[in-house]
Amino acid sequence: MSRVSVEIENHVARVTMTRGDKMNALDVEMVESLIAAGEALIGNDDIRAVVLSGEGPAFCAGLDVANFGRFAAEDPEALIMPRTHGQSNAFQRVSLVWRDVPVPVIAALHGVTFGGGLQIALGADIRIAHPETRLSIMEMKWGLVPDMGGMVVLPKLLRSDVLRKLTYTADQVAAEEAQAIGLVTELSDDPKVAALALAEKIAGKSPSATLAAKRLIAVAESGASEADVLLEESREQAALIGKPHQMEVIAANMQKRAAVFD
Repeated sequence: MSRVSVEIENHVARVTMTRGDKMNALDVEMVESLIAAGEALIGNDDIRAVVLSGEGPAFCAGLDVANFGRFAAEDPEALIMPRTHGQSNAFQRVSLVWRDVPVPVIAALHGVTFGGGLQIALGADIRIAHPETRLSIMEMKWGLVPDMGGMVVLPKLLRSDVLRKLTYTADQVAAEEAQAIGLVTELSDDPKVAALALAEKIAGKSPSATLAAKRLIAVAESGASEADVLLEESREQAALIGKPHQMEVIAANMQKRAAVFD
């Protein structure tokens, strides 16, 4: 795929934005390539975790400013209002597709993670950042609002006043502060290595239990009623108990060895 590479090894998919000379800035081709990569992984039963990263000096600098003229020449309603991907348009799907990937997605952040780049990172389950990473809800700098799925995730991560301040000002946030406020999960001097190590750890757990856990967390975060969440807990657990993956986990724990899954 243009702009993105996908490598799968030991049940871990490495998805890398490959426009490093442009700080992985988002143009139409990058958006389309990221969506295609994510959707291809949705149907791949071999993967157990995903690492999402960018080559070069940055994770993603946001929208390529060279595209502003191109977009300005088009009818904005025709560009962004059609729901081309279920409930979303393409610019929203590029972030939210990672929430639909059934296995955990870990974003490895470095350099800058601005605007649309931050919203893509928000689609991941976990974000590991280099201590010198800078993050920003940057759309206000260009007289815009976040419109790439960020408002689906940001209110779940940030206090309302913090979200409002960062949205209204487009201020940049250092990685340490981003971790403190909930934008970043943890810091690492080598986030790609740390993300891969975490992905491999996850890949060693019961595949069916990991899939169930991501589904269950999504329900719990959806605003579902307490009764519905409790019912979903029971439904997912009943589907795991006594099944081959769980029995292999029990045997491996008893025999003090690594579990081996088909």
